[in-house]
Amino acid sequence: MVYTLTVHLYANDKPDSIDRIKAKLIDAARVYRKDKETVDWIVMQDVHDPRAFTIVERFEQESSQKYHLENPYTFDPYVKPLLDRAMDLRRHEELDTSKDVEVPL
Repeated sequence: MVYTLTVHLYANDKPDSIDRIKAKLIDAARVYRKDKETVDWIVMQDVHDPRAFTIVERFEQESSQKYHLENPYTFDPYVKPLLDRAMDLRRHEELDTSKDVEVPL
């Protein structure tokens, strides 16, 4: 199944941080989507809190991250100074929804 990372970012309160993060996320998505074995690299902004962003990184398998990590494009050094707190990264294995299941009562 697809290996997925979700990364939550929260911009600091400096006036230009939101716009700078937004631009960098869009740029990064365009670059990282091209990495070998990357299924998608999706960037989102919270509809209620403009300082909150989420990245969803989808890879064919866990080992596919190696191509992403080998990409020379720099993201963290630009974004980290614009954040209010550390990035919250979570790792997921997508569930197989292609088969019927019995849901216990």
